[in-house]
Amino acid sequence: MAQNNPFAQTVSSFHGLALPEADMSLTGYSALIGHFGLRLPLPDRLAAISAKHRRYEKEPWLVFTPKHKPEDTLAGHLTFAFKNEGINLAVLKALFDTVPPAEIARIIKDEPTGAYARRLWFFYEWLTGKTLDIPDAKAGNYVDALDSAFQYAGASTVSKRHRVRNNLPGTRNFCPLVRRTPKLEALIAADLGAKAKKSIGAIHADILSRAAAFLLLKDSKASYAIEGERPPYNRAERWGRAIGEAGQRRLTADELLRLQEVVIGDKRFISMGWRKDGGFIGVHDRSTGSPIPDHVSARWEDIPALIDGLVDANRILAESPYDPVLAAAVIAFGFVFIHPFEDGNGRIHRYLIHHVLAEKGFAPAGIVFPVSAVILDRISNYRQTLEAYSKPRLDMIEWEPTPKGNVNVLNETVDLYRYFDATRQAEFLYECVQQTVEKTLPEEVAYLERHDRMKSFIDEHFDMPDKIAENLIAFLRQGGGKFSKRARSKDLSQLTEKEFAMLEEKFADLFGE
Repeated sequence: MAQNNPFAQTVSSFHGLALPEADMSLTGYSALIGHFGLRLPLPDRLAAISAKHRRYEKEPWLVFTPKHKPEDTLAGHLTFAFKNEGINLAVLKALFDTVPPAEIARIIKDEPTGAYARRLWFFYEWLTGKTLDIPDAKAGNYVDALDSAFQYAGASTVSKRHRVRNNLPGTRNFCPLVRRTPKLEALIAADLGAKAKKSIGAIHADILSRAAAFLLLKDSKASYAIEGERPPYNRAERWGRAIGEAGQRRLTADELLRLQEVVIGDKRFISMGWRKDGGFIGVHDRSTGSPIPDHVSARWEDIPALIDGLVDANRILAESPYDPVLAAAVIAFGFVFIHPFEDGNGRIHRYLIHHVLAEKGFAPAGIVFPVSAVILDRISNYRQTLEAYSKPRLDMIEWEPTPKGNVNVLNETVDLYRYFDATRQAEFLYECVQQTVEKTLPEEVAYLERHDRMKSFIDEHFDMPDKIAENLIAFLRQGGGKFSKRARSKDLSQLTEKEFAMLEEKFADLFGE
């Protein structure tokens, strides 16, 4: 414990991050991290006090004026953080593991009816599972554990002991949080779920069913492509059927194990079920074979508790008015960061997006948004979104290589996977859903409508089998609206030049360039 340092250290950089001005005072969570030497990934937002009388933001810094400067004590900086930065469960848990319980109890006893003291009391006992030697609160208005002005809250249950409403969107074993940002507020206000349902309602049932079938297979193939795989048609189709059932079964640990059975085609080369060994994503050194991780998975010993926490959190989110896309981001990305399986994690991670959206009634009935296809189009941003979580945690994980080229984690890491800021992941997923609703789905429906008009035109002018007519349309699509030399000379050699020209003209009229 670095208690010889003042809380509000005056610095020009912090953990390699330059401050917006020289000689600024750390405050709130940054002051607590610096003072106690807490070893954890830095929050995405940090606070500092400027000597100037101007409040502003310069990512990742929230800059406050001298009048906002708190009392330079543990209580002062905790109160500042709660009041101005929201709740950071990772920092609080690391702090509670470091500070003697008597110090926390003293803060609460000094102000037993105070809203911030009672919230601190609640978080201490909720995060640690320990009970402080303090009698139940008898006075003070009930307050929310999570301030919804800063972060998105879940359903509320009452903690009578603290006179606090527990509105956390998770459990002690798994509770990522999402900050309110202008981007997320705008996306939520767009009401994309309602927009999708309204547009779906105007589509002819036949076209809708064909679009749904195509999008299902498209999403399945894209999910494999993201993993660098090109599965045979039957495997992609089988996984597509599984995606089509998303949301119909309750999410449980057994259901996740079942999904791995579905997604893995050849089980001879991997150990099925929860990992019983270390795990990482990355490459191996060519000369030594040692792992070079980009991401280190949760310790295998922690997987059962983390999965139980994730399943419980999903139940809490499903039963609350928590935004469906935010819930999908928390559950799906939380799963892939834990990486509980030896293989199949990525595809199940993307399946969970569909599951949560369907479970919370966001997706129109019978339609699977091809989110994986959009992710594939945005693969660079997707990797950056994954790395935004993984890279800051690599330095927090002590590991050694195993003889088989794996990693053996040496320190406690479970909190890295329980408590994290999922804002960046939520923004990425929401943008993918927006593209799906506003672009991908309408484009597919529009294509089918034009395709049907082209097919009707062919039927009016030619007496040819449906298979040949479909091939004819495919040739035009592949040729950018023109028939290739092969199509003219071999596949469709029965047609005249005048007929070729007529078909090309009609295709251009319907499909444009």
